[in-house]
Amino acid sequence: MSPKIGVLNISDRASAGVYEDTPGKACVALLREWLVTPFETDYKIIPDERAVIEAELRRMADEAGCCLVVTTGGTGPAPRDVTPEATAAVCEKMLPGFGELMRATSLKFVPTAILSRQTAGVRGKTLIVNLPGRPKAIRENLEAVFPAIPYCVDLIGGPRLEADERVMKVFRPGA
Repeated sequence: MSPKIGVLNISDRASAGVYEDTPGKACVALLREWLVTPFETDYKIIPDERAVIEAELRRMADEAGCCLVVTTGGTGPAPRDVTPEATAAVCEKMLPGFGELMRATSLKFVPTAILSRQTAGVRGKTLIVNLPGRPKAIRENLEAVFPAIPYCVDLIGGPRLEADERVMKVFRPGA
């Protein structure tokens, strides 16, 4: 059975069909580019509503059995940006190093990276990673943290995810 990865685009406008979901598609494209392990995608577009985000994260982790869930959007300081709060509410353990590295990476490109509140956490056997909402920033941020993601999934009891070492080098101690 192939591992399942959740991709959750959190956007009022994309969920209402006002504009195309390019952030979610960008995440899927990167994962397909980097991973050689075949995987299924659980993909959804939802509005910036904390209760909806929490319910969807729980569903992806508990019912769908995703080993990894990446979210896009809702990580800024605007009143409706509540993705980090929803993530923290459903996770047993937070992994602040993910957000720290993503902000440090983004600061190389834009001074407004200090406004970003991406984070990551663990719910059961699922790693949840919050990404920004723009495809360019998604690539920059996911590229920075992805080397640690397969090993984190190993540590929480998830399936082994292998990357194409020619395009994405992951780190596993002793490997």
